[in-house]
Amino acid sequence: MCNRYQPGERKRIVDFFDARVLREVNDGPAIVHPREPGWVVRMDDGLPVLEQMTWGFPVYVSGRIGKRGQPLKPKPVNNARFDKLGSFWRRWAANPAQRCLIPTMRYAEAVGQPGRMTTTWLSLRSEPMFAWAGLWGNSEEWGPVYTAVMTTCAAELAEIHDRSPVIVGRADWATWLQAPLPDLARFDRPWPAEDVMVEATPVLWKEGGREG
Repeated sequence: MCNRYQPGERKRIVDFFDARVLREVNDGPAIVHPREPGWVVRMDDGLPVLEQMTWGFPVYVSGRIGKRGQPLKPKPVNNARFDKLGSFWRRWAANPAQRCLIPTMRYAEAVGQPGRMTTTWLSLRSEPMFAWAGLWGNSEEWGPVYTAVMTTCAAELAEIHDRSPVIVGRADWATWLQAPLPDLARFDRPWPAEDVMVEATPVLWKEGGREG
């Protein structure tokens, strides 16, 4: 699953999605990791707005306690499998108001042998950024949060990872944000591999996503 991506500069996001900034906040990190702030586009009174939320729904792992017997903090669940939208994620997926688009310039995957994995970035040839399908909600722990929807990866890119982001083309933005849940089945497919640009780097994954 993807645990690292670049959203791009705020002005470029606003222009690309023609969205209004809901409230003024700091831009956030250039490379977003789970439980860090990132931008999402959602509908508000029928119009697209850009809002900053925490990447990952807080989930407590049953039975896990700290060394002193205290309950551990929740983990950020930052990816949602498409085949779970009708079960685990149905509460949010079935409500169009809880769906969002995640502005993304490129996303990263770890490639190679454990302990020596390097960072590989993936982006689109046809667009400077893209809309990654997402779900959002309000949490007691972290306030507004979002998770990114994943589907099966294209066969040509399977050596990088077996799953990839659900990328929503411009013509389908309104469908993802407004259509009934059964109508979303069309998005359970990988983006065409010929439009995906792969950039392998020597940057070690454990270094946290430093650009290189």
